[in-house]
Amino acid sequence: METNKIYIKELDEKIIRFIKEHHIFTLATSNNNKPYCCTCFYYYNEKENNFLFTSDLETRHIEEAVLQPIVAGAIALETTMIGKIRGIQFTGKITKVSEEYFKIAKSLYVKRFPIASLSKLLLWKLEPDFIKFTDNRLGFGKKMIWQKEE
Repeated sequence: METNKIYIKELDEKIIRFIKEHHIFTLATSNNNKPYCCTCFYYYNEKENNFLFTSDLETRHIEEAVLQPIVAGAIALETTMIGKIRGIQFTGKITKVSEEYFKIAKSLYVKRFPIASLSKLLLWKLEPDFIKFTDNRLGFGKKMIWQKEE
């Protein structure tokens, strides 16, 4: 049986390039069996394979992530052309950026989004443990799947 799935041990450059070409992800959280989603601006730290984003403690998605830090998300290219569809779906864990990492994280985030320097930032880190990348330019329904080794 032919499969469109390719399992990879290291993040492929195509995945990294796609993530870095974009700046907004959809984040999905849940609490008490009630799902919720939002969109967040992000900076992708390729060196550490994590997404950095800012959000207040009082937002529903952060309140839920504090209770249940395992989340899901997606980044998609908007297109009506089937042959150009590309996107990722991912799962991972959200944590508040540590005091030790904050200065580095803030400089990376503000470099990408200079307007963020005008406000007090509460930064969060999302470390993916699973990424599925669909790229129809490689063939209809072609998927690369990466999973963090335990």
